[in-house]
Formats: sequence, structure tokens, C-alpha cells
Amino acid sequence: MPVTGPDFLSLQVGDLAASQAFYENYLGLVRSPAGPPHAVVFDTHPIAFALRDIVPGTDLASADHPGIGAAIWLHATDVQEIHDALVADAHTIVSEPIDGPFGRTFTFADPDGYRITLHDRA
Repeated sequence: MPVTGPDFLSLQVGDLAASQAFYENYLGLVRSPAGPPHAVVFDTHPIAFALRDIVPGTDLASADHPGIGAAIWLHATDVQEIHDALVADAHTIVSEPIDGPFGRTFTFADPDGYRITLHDRA
């Protein structure tokens, strides 16, 4: 049977509570009641998005930023508002908002340095 597509996305983070607060406060994500104690699973659709404690043996500091080579894009309904809130609180913006084939799009660095791109065209 072939793979049918992505089903779950999880980022390993250094401070689970701080990362959870960041994603809830700035992106408006809501925690799902499901999930193990070492992770926070958000109620996202169609693909589940989660944060989890660092797996032993993983060194997030071994590269310039975690996730090099992976593109993490999340859909949002008000990309500009999220951008402006991140800027107001001095969070790192990797690429400023542009209007392109995926709508309003920009990339920021989360508390662990993951590069996350938001876009508003589904």
C-alpha cells in the first residue's frame, strides 16, 4: 500500500512550556486534549502539529538553526497581524511579508530557531 501523504509534524524544542506559549500566543494555536506527557499536540487540520521534548542524543545547537533543509509552512488567516505582533515583541523575522502565489507570506524564527513560513492562501 502506498503512502498517502503527510499526517503528523512534530518539532523538538528546548523548553516545551515556552514554545507552547509562543505558538498559542502568536499563532493562536489551541492545544488538543490528545498527546503524551512529553509533547503538546495542537488541534490543527488536516495535519497534526506538535511540539515535544528533545529526544536524547539530539543536538539542536549543532547547526545554525534546527530544521535545516526542511520547509515548514503553516496556513494562517491573518498573516500580517501575526507578523506585526512578532515584530512588536522583537522576534526574528527571516523574510519580510510578500504577496505571491501562496498569498501573503513571511518567515520567522521560533524560540528554538526553526524557520516557520506563514501564508494565507489555502
